[in-house]
Amino acid sequence: MNVLSVTSEIFPLIKTGGLADVTGALPKVLSARGYRTRSLIPGYTSVLAEVRDARPVHFFPDLFGNPAWLLEAECQGLDLLVLNAPSLYDRPGGPYVGEDGIDHPDNWKRFAVLSYVASAVAGGLLPDWTPDLVHTHDWQTALTSVYMRYSANARAIPSVLTIHNLAFQGQYSAAHLKDIGLPPEALSIDCLEYYGDMSYLKGGIRTASAITTVSPTYAREIVSPELGMGMEGALLSRLDTFTGIVNGIDSEIWDPATDPYLPARYDVRHIRNRGINRARLLETFRLDATPGPVLAAVTRLTWQKGGDMLAEVAEEIAALGGKLIVLGKGSKDIETQLLLAAGRHPGKIGVRIGYDEETAHLVHGGTDIIIQPSRFEPCGLTQLYALRYGAVPVVSRTGGLSETIIDANDAAMSARVATGFQFHPATSDNLRLAIHRAFHAYRDPKKWARLQNQGMKANFSWERSAEQYAELYGKVIAKAQKATA
Repeated sequence: MNVLSVTSEIFPLIKTGGLADVTGALPKVLSARGYRTRSLIPGYTSVLAEVRDARPVHFFPDLFGNPAWLLEAECQGLDLLVLNAPSLYDRPGGPYVGEDGIDHPDNWKRFAVLSYVASAVAGGLLPDWTPDLVHTHDWQTALTSVYMRYSANARAIPSVLTIHNLAFQGQYSAAHLKDIGLPPEALSIDCLEYYGDMSYLKGGIRTASAITTVSPTYAREIVSPELGMGMEGALLSRLDTFTGIVNGIDSEIWDPATDPYLPARYDVRHIRNRGINRARLLETFRLDATPGPVLAAVTRLTWQKGGDMLAEVAEEIAALGGKLIVLGKGSKDIETQLLLAAGRHPGKIGVRIGYDEETAHLVHGGTDIIIQPSRFEPCGLTQLYALRYGAVPVVSRTGGLSETIIDANDAAMSARVATGFQFHPATSDNLRLAIHRAFHAYRDPKKWARLQNQGMKANFSWERSAEQYAELYGKVIAKAQKATA
């Protein structure tokens, strides 16, 4: 079976967060189950630099006012279709924001174009390859199934929409409807219309054959008014096709026994080698090599991720005798608060604004504790990397964090199943209490070693999740075939 995956980012070519890790890993594990995936991605400058041998397969002389080429390429184990539209994607900044940190003003067009091309491929644009199913990801590609519904060349093939983060919905002025080539009837309550505007994500929710999100807990949370973010009604209307599937991690890329970014590799039987990585990590962030736990956060510094709470507890961590490392970027206010705390506590707090893969791996391979104080978290991958690398997570009890981390209460410790520390609700005071609990456990070497051991033995590879996706694919394909028989 052929699957067209449509995504705005994919690891290792372009990444801003967990979406790229998922879309990069899922095609590999599904191939063993009989699904051949081609991933359609925008031709960002950095992507084109990596696919120099790409071959043109179609030319669009006027794609919503822009010339574009559809290219095919193989890169690092990925089968790619790359939409090369220089006027839309060849620009400084990131995939969604410019160098000034502000959204690209034409994002409404940039991602509508991507979805339109995806629907054309689904409709048979490429004579030598046609998909049996289309899998879209988040608002940036959710319009694909809308185009498939209203296209004159549509084929009766199913689509799956995965919501990685409901907070981002692609809401734009309804005045752009004509500009993106959709008919007036698409702007209805049963499709794109959203409080007088249009929402790309809502359109996908209303038109996809099936909808998934990245953990069962998050699936339950977002059909409630508290966390539904205005989309709970649309999701409730599709409840019979809506499911949560926990993300996995790419266990080949995230493996401390083979990780090329670590100065010392190790496994659960040789965990003492982490000490070498710890020393390199402290040196990298110019922190004192003194006793006491090293805590770290690899995260977007935003309100959702609890970056403000992290800033509020930073100095208390130093006062307790710990050291704090922060790798991430986001809100300028939060960045400033953390940088000021680091300035007041040299040798105790280290902050690097930005993200790079090498440092992220070193953090996981050398820190003692990973902090994730998210106010909501669809799934989260950082805590899964932490478990595999023997770093003990401190997390808020929400979304996928609540499912993947077992709190180190007395019962769980006695049963030898605990893997970290949870707190709820997500407040600075509760984060402080969880950190104090982690410090207390750290002072007991046997208890701490048991936590590390239990975490490293937890299995969060893609195997189980891939089985669930394969089962879902099979069901929606069979249903579509039956409907057209």
